[in-house]
Amino acid sequence: MSNIKKAFENGKAFLAFLTCGDPDLETTAAAVRAAVENGADLIELGIPFSDPTAEGPVIQGANLRALRGGVTTDRIFAFVKELRRDVKVPMVFMTYANVVFSYGAKRFISTCKEIGIDGLILPDLPFEEKEEFQPICRQYGIDLISLIAPTSENRIAQIAKEAEGFLYLVSSLGVTGARSEIKTDLTSIVKAVRQNTDIPCAIGFGISTPEQAKKMADLSDGAIVGSAIVRLLETYGKDAPPHIGEYVKSMKDAMR
Repeated sequence: MSNIKKAFENGKAFLAFLTCGDPDLETTAAAVRAAVENGADLIELGIPFSDPTAEGPVIQGANLRALRGGVTTDRIFAFVKELRRDVKVPMVFMTYANVVFSYGAKRFISTCKEIGIDGLILPDLPFEEKEEFQPICRQYGIDLISLIAPTSENRIAQIAKEAEGFLYLVSSLGVTGARSEIKTDLTSIVKAVRQNTDIPCAIGFGISTPEQAKKMADLSDGAIVGSAIVRLLETYGKDAPPHIGEYVKSMKDAMR
């Protein structure tokens, strides 16, 4: 059974995203622990990339700060191994196909297995091209997590049927970032997903308030929050972890 399922076993799941190394890996570690202690059910760790096409300005900024701080994929692997000594919730990497490709897909994915990463999200990998990584992921028991966008329409059934881990439902068109309101007709997308798979689906992109988190969790199996957490890191730097803990608690409480 996929370890990721555990995140969805106790009611609605709260999935927290952080960029590794923003402002440094020690702060990322403290922020992850603060999020988990306050109810985060799954952690998405961003491996910084110089050209993060799916990201809005907030997460782009985090990528640049982390890269300027000298973070590398190898340092992130060592950091996760250390984190895994006490962090028990499922953890996935979110990065770009190029990062995996240039590291060597087999080497990258086998290392994920070694350090306790449960899944991989590659927002720039088209569904039609996932065969490039899928067989290696299967070999090492890493879930290759699919995204469904509002434009996926007639492909939703097919993507859902082949889904692993959880399905990442993109709430709105465009890049990541907080939105004042989410206008997509997510109900029909979730319905189409439910008809084709029993794998949990969580909604991300644009969720920043407890009200939005509750609304999205009511529709689906969970809410994914990234930019709002990364903004706290941008604002408070090394002092961000307690603020992140408080924020995660408020989001998780709204979803209960």
